Amino acid sequence: MVVVPMPRARRRTTRRRAPEIIDAAARVFAERGFHGATTQDIADVLGIRQASLYYYFSSKEGALELVCLKGVEGFFEAAKAIARGPGSARERLGRLIRSHLSPLADRGDYVRVFLNERQHLPTESRRRVGKWSRGLEKIFEDVLKEGVRRGDFRHDLDTRLATLAMLGMLNAASNWYRQEDEPIARIAEEFTRLVVDGVVARRAEAR
Repeated sequence: MVVVPMPRARRRTTRRRAPEIIDAAARVFAERGFHGATTQDIADVLGIRQASLYYYFSSKEGALELVCLKGVEGFFEAAKAIARGPGSARERLGRLIRSHLSPLADRGDYVRVFLNERQHLPTESRRRVGKWSRGLEKIFEDVLKEGVRRGDFRHDLDTRLATLAMLGMLNAASNWYRQEDEPIARIAEEFTRLVVDGVVARRAEAR
């Protein structure tokens, strides 16, 4: 079998359009769900032939994996930088919460697809995406553990359950948040107060 290399001009065009293609896939999956969407729907959003999509992904499942990976990778990298940054555990927890919610303002489609559609990925793809998700959970939990050790957070705090409850609450925001409602920054501040007030050590306990 002879493989004919893609012309350089086409390779450059393919790389340049890749973000636009994935954005369109995220939009379609967010609006219609994985089973309700087709690659033809994605092509229609872009105004291109369906066959052209296969320069970017080999199947609808492949498109879903790219959307999910782009969504969760952004969360993970931002959270890792915050966890390693300056400030008390309490301050960093607040920054983690705000960072976790802020993508709803400009990348809401990616967030909703990752949270609601990733169960439709093939097993191996689901494992790759799940690795990033578990890494994000660990970052939150490690900050909580540090806060307990330093006396910032309650000594009786179950950090694992607190992490799952916190992320469950934050992730649920993707199902009801819409840009025309409250600004995401205001919602993030309210969530931060609610969560931090629930885990912070009382003054007598801190002493």
